[in-house]
Parts: sequence; C-alpha cells; structure tokens
Amino acid sequence: MKKLIGICLILTGMIPTIVNADSQLDVLESKNIFDIEYAADLTINPDGDTIYFVRHYMDIQTDRKLGNIWSVNTKSKNMLPVTTGDHLDFNPILSPDGNKLAFISTRTGKPQIYMTWLTTGKTAKLTNLTSSPSGLSWSPDGKHIAFSMFVEGKPNNPVSLSGKPSGAKWAESAVFIDDVYYRFDGGGYSVPGSTELFVLSADGGTPRQLTNDKFDNSGNLSWSKQSDVIYFAANRSENRDFAPLNSDIFAISVATGDITQITDRDGPDASPIVSPDGKYIAYIGFDDKRKNYANANVYVKQLSNAETVFVSEGLDRSIDAIAWDKNGRNLYIQYDDMGKTVLALQSARTVDKRTILSDKLGGQSYGRPYTGAEFAVSDSGKVAITFSNPQRPADVGLVEKNTTTQLTYLNDDALGHKSLANIEEIWFKSSADGQDIQGWIAYPPGFDKSKKYPLVLEIHGGPVTAYGPHFSMEIQLYAAAGNVVLYVNPRGSSSYGQEFAHSIDKNYPSQDYDDLMSGVDAVIEKGFVDTQQLFVTGGSGGGTLAAWIVGHTQRFAAAVVAKPVINWYSFVLTADFYPYFYQYWFNGKPWDNLEEYMRYSPISYVGNVTTPTMLLTGESDHRTPISESEQFYQALKIQGVESAMVRIPGASHSIYRKPSNLMAKVDYILWWFDQHKPKNEGDN
Repeated sequence: MKKLIGICLILTGMIPTIVNADSQLDVLESKNIFDIEYAADLTINPDGDTIYFVRHYMDIQTDRKLGNIWSVNTKSKNMLPVTTGDHLDFNPILSPDGNKLAFISTRTGKPQIYMTWLTTGKTAKLTNLTSSPSGLSWSPDGKHIAFSMFVEGKPNNPVSLSGKPSGAKWAESAVFIDDVYYRFDGGGYSVPGSTELFVLSADGGTPRQLTNDKFDNSGNLSWSKQSDVIYFAANRSENRDFAPLNSDIFAISVATGDITQITDRDGPDASPIVSPDGKYIAYIGFDDKRKNYANANVYVKQLSNAETVFVSEGLDRSIDAIAWDKNGRNLYIQYDDMGKTVLALQSARTVDKRTILSDKLGGQSYGRPYTGAEFAVSDSGKVAITFSNPQRPADVGLVEKNTTTQLTYLNDDALGHKSLANIEEIWFKSSADGQDIQGWIAYPPGFDKSKKYPLVLEIHGGPVTAYGPHFSMEIQLYAAAGNVVLYVNPRGSSSYGQEFAHSIDKNYPSQDYDDLMSGVDAVIEKGFVDTQQLFVTGGSGGGTLAAWIVGHTQRFAAAVVAKPVINWYSFVLTADFYPYFYQYWFNGKPWDNLEEYMRYSPISYVGNVTTPTMLLTGESDHRTPISESEQFYQALKIQGVESAMVRIPGASHSIYRKPSNLMAKVDYILWWFDQHKPKNEGDN
C-alpha cells in the first residue's frame, strides 16, 4: 500500500480553478456514445514495425458494437485498413512468418474464420461452421490453426406428447432441465453440448475435431515447438460443476487425440504458453482456499522433468496475462496496481526478478473506469499495448526500451472539440480504522473552486475489481451535467494486494461503507461541494453498496441502485453462477446460515430508508436477476419511500453492450438526480 506521511490526502497536481478554454468547446452528450471508438485484439508482426488491431465503433443504425481490422506503422504512425464493412471482425492472429492474418468475422452472419494474405491484400473465408469459433492459434510451422467451438448435444426430453392432430397448433414443447448450470448472463438459457478443440488447415477446408467429450475445452491454446501437441486448460474433473475453479493444463496429440494432464492441484491453472525453445510451459494459477479472492500467480514448468518454479513469488498482485520473450529467458506479465494496469518483464528462472516497463495500459472499459488491457509481443522486443488516457478510450501504444509511445488517436475527431472532465487522484484515510483508500475526482468542465457543485458518488461492482484513471463515458457524462464525481476503490478492491481484497471475505459489505463515506467527506472538506446535493449510484456490487448506503444514512438527496444484490439468500438461489457464490462468498448454504446471509443483505435495512431511490436493471440479467431489484422496489413502496424502477428490455448484466442502453442508463440516472435537487423559489 501507498504510505501516507502526516497527511490524509495526496493529490496529483493542484485543484483546477476556472478553465476558460472549456467555454469554447461543446458539451458532451449521451448521444456521443455512438461517436466513440476503441482499440482491441492486438497482434504485432515479428519485426515489430506493424501492429494489427480491431478498431471498434458504434453503429447508430443497428445499435451494435462493430469493428474492422486496421494496421498502424510503429515508426510513421500511419494507419491502413485491412478489412472493411458493417460487421465485426475480431481475434486477428498473424502467421509465424508474418505474411498472413487469420481472424473471425460476422460478415456472412454467423462468425466464420477468414484469412487475409498481407502481401496481396486478398481475403478468403476458410470455414462454414455451425457454431462460433474462438481462441484462434497458429501452429509454429504455419500449416494449421487451432480453435475452440461449442458442439451442440442431443436435447434431453424424457417426455414426448402424443395425440397431436395433423395441422394442430399446440403450445411450444416443455423444456426439461437437469443441468447445474442452465442459464448464463449474456447467453440466456443453455442448450446441451460442450466446447471442443478443432484444428484447421491454413489452406481452409473442413476442420478436424480433436476432442469429443462432455468437458469444456477452451481458453488460450498453445502449440508445441514441433506443431504436434496443443496445450490447453480445462476443468475435466467429475465434480466440476461444484468445483468451478478447478481447471488444469492438458496436452493433446494432434495426430492421435490422446490427452495428457500437465498440472494437478486444487485450484485453477490456465493460460498455458510454450517457451520458444519448446522446453518449458508457463501458466497462471493459484491454490484454491475458497476465499473471495486470490492472486493469480505465474509458474514455469520444465516439460522434461515437471520441475516447476513459482516465478512471480513476492509480487502481491494478480497476473492477468503472460507472453514469452524471443529468447525464452523472460516473461512479459500484465497486472493491475493501484488502479493502473502495468506491463513488466519477469525473469522465467529467477524468483521475484522483474522490471516495470509501462503503466499506461487500459482504456477498454469505455462505460465505467475499470482496469483492463491487452498487449502483444514481437520478436524484436517491441510490445503493442492498449494505451490508456483518462479522456480517451483505448488507443494503440508501443512500449520499446521502457518508453511508451501513443501511436493512434482514434477519438480526437469525436472528443477533441468536447469539454471533458479533468481526472485527479485522491488518497484519504477511512474513518473505520485509518486504512489508506484511493479514489479519483472528475471535475465538471469549466470548474470554478469558488462555486458549489453537486457531488455524485459512483461505486464499482465486482466486488473485487478496480477503478482507475481511465476513460469512462458514464463519469464524463455525469461531470458534463455539472456534477463533481467521486469514484473510489474501497477495501475489497483488486490491485492493492491480497490482504486488502480479503478484507471482505465472507464479510461483504464490510467497512466499504466507511471507506466510501470518508471519501465523500474528504471531497466536501475541499469546500466546493453543495452538501444538500449529494447523490449516489453504482452497478452490480456498486448497486449493492448503494442500497446498503441508503439503509445506513440519510445524507444523500437521491440514489440510483443499478443491477444490485438486495437479498443474498434469494440471489444465491437465482443467479447463474450459484455454485461459486455460496462457496466463496459465504460460509455455506443459505438455509444453514440464514443470519449471516441476512446480516449482509440490504433488504434487512430497508426500514431505515428515506432517500428517494430508483432501481435500474436489465430484464435479461442472469447475474444479478431483476427479481433482486423488484424486491427492493416493492419494499420501498411498502415503506412509503419515493421510488421508481427502470427495466432495460433484453439487456443482460452488461447493459452497455448496446450503446442506446448505456445512453438510457446515464440519462435516467441524471434525470432522477435532477428531480431531487433543491428547488429555488419560483422554480417549476
């Protein structure tokens, strides 16, 4: 943790005064969501002079996120389109010689695998698949591409109705369900089947199925140096439904389909990647202690004798992604640290020997300011990254010799003439126990510290995730409406070490309330907040905390509780990933721990609520089902509290997947807050 010496607040820079230049710029509006773009799915050629990436954009006609593949030269910064069209191209991967680019595209409707020959610019469709492929991976000899794909099984219908007359129109057939996991957020109700591995000739044709069993075999795929074995991660245990994190690394022979288990422990092992010399395999994993959180560590196993080295030992952060350098002596690792995403070079032989290369990664969560990024490594040592700027979504950047350079400016046309919020870091001490807490303040355009402003507290979900100094359309729009916005990483957030995250283990909400209220107090102490205009909102875990807050204080003028958990008992019995929640977030089953479940449920404190509160949730949310919001809404009505409910038709937990849904979310929140601002005499 960052050490604070003698003061409660540390700020990066001075508080802005009056920004006169903003008066010449346009105000950001929710409709501008359709104008933004962001970079993703990076791959870089062996020489490191060309980066290929997906340039995502929002299609206003179809209300969808689409994207095409572009290239950017790392020296000239010149960009060129590789693919075009009103569809989504994604998962580009360069062939080992750098001359061909395989990718997945929806241009003919269902996603298929395509190839572009970069020397000629010719593109061909390689497959006619019945399901969507994922996880493309080239063989080192350039002859094959491996991928995963869902294979539908036979429906399980034990009852067949008889007596239906010819031409009769009966109701749809009843659906029989006996699977543990039967619906997934964003995917709806599942159909029988499993995810299997396939291999496809680089010349196209019919893919060959390598696995054919009841297990889901997916994730990152890595080939042996000889191109005869593929390494993958899967949970192939018989009790996998109720041991949801127990994945291991396996190797499958491309010729025979024989599978060999490489790792074996109680806990997840994932993201295998073979060293350039073929002698080692690196992977990410941890020992499962049934805690709410654990750092994902990096291990290197020697394939000849199974000797394993815990190479990231001593790094109290969770590793998100890894890649070998050309000589196989080091690993590039990505992890979050105090709200930023970091790229470092980690020795593959020496424990705790690493060098930070950049902390400028991020920008892909354009809705809210979450951490998260990508990188891709060239043989030359140049590294492509998604570049983070608090006032822009993800661009493409380059890390070379510890220097980070921004290569693209995808949103300067859309946002360069807009008046945007300045983002400033803040540290303060929690009133609970003096714990150091980090947050960020977004200042409204034209901010004048001599004036008083409404304050919006925006709370992240997870709960073990992290906000940071990254672009957020929601934060920017709240600020554009004239609000000071505070967002905080209370205890339980990631990127501050395992102990900080464990502080909410079987104890959530913990002192998060104290952390958040201390953050509000710290901003108020600066003298520019109207304490009669305090507002609070948050989504998912942030929605849970917002509901908890209004049950514990009346200091807020209004609240918007988005996609929350209101009753942990009912949540565990209706959420899609329920075998995980009851084991990792509580000390057992709901009916055996009723008091514990209800003690941490906001519904238990609804009798204290007087704050005008609006609920907002997607109707197809299977992660925090809308029944949670309905409980709180109806309880508030019984209590006589001013309340409303906004239902987003067809939306899953990820409301922002459709740009117009993100618009609706922000506009409804701002409308609700506006209704509850103090009215001056004569106002309507």
